[in-house]
Amino acid sequence: MEDNVRVINRAFDLLELLAHSTHPMSLTEIVAEGNISKTTAYRLLHTMHERHYVEKDRNNCYTIGIQLIETVSSHINGLELQTESKPILATLREDLNLTAHLGILDGTDVIYVEKLDLYPTTRLYTQIGYRSPAYCSSMGKCMLSCLSGDELDEILYHLKFEQFTPNTISSARELKQHLKKVRIQGYAIDNQEYMTGHRCIGAPIFDYRGDVIASISASGPISQVTDEKVPFVVNEVKRAAAEISKRMGYTN
Repeated sequence: MEDNVRVINRAFDLLELLAHSTHPMSLTEIVAEGNISKTTAYRLLHTMHERHYVEKDRNNCYTIGIQLIETVSSHINGLELQTESKPILATLREDLNLTAHLGILDGTDVIYVEKLDLYPTTRLYTQIGYRSPAYCSSMGKCMLSCLSGDELDEILYHLKFEQFTPNTISSARELKQHLKKVRIQGYAIDNQEYMTGHRCIGAPIFDYRGDVIASISASGPISQVTDEKVPFVVNEVKRAAAEISKRMGYTN
């Protein structure tokens, strides 16, 4: 066990050494400055290179790799996303008199990472950390609609459709047709598809690369999200999502 911990510490030492270096480092430099044996350094660097946590240039010198940068960036972007979203969700909740959510896609599910209740003391079926099937969630359908064909097919391969209500989409073919419409219109509606008597309207959030990274929604009972009110809610949710996307660096 101690040997395993020592190796892990050595790996972190090497990453920190490369991160603080002002130039690509040769194996000889890494061994000397890292106070590590050549065999151990080579073995660790080889493994990290295979996983793209370090990269090698044409002179066989090492630098921090793209995988480490992307991993850290994802975490930072997640923190930034919640920070930028919360005040906009608060305004959405107040303007619409509905509960506002922020969610991310995880495989076949949506994970709720932020929730601003209309009535904070009332516990509805969703809470932060709650998971729901993406195919019957307005937020989930927004994010699924922005995936490439291959990405969507991969998710559908693992997806098992369950009929929660009479309105629930029940097949991959039906879902694909529905997602085409969602992509064109820029929003999705969960019209009593997951819970009878409940409506939810969502819109996607994009980052500076134009990739979908999350979505937001406004939800409530059908007595509050009436047929007459739906167009207004759609406009407000899309406006809020566009504002968050702008703050995340998205330009359309």
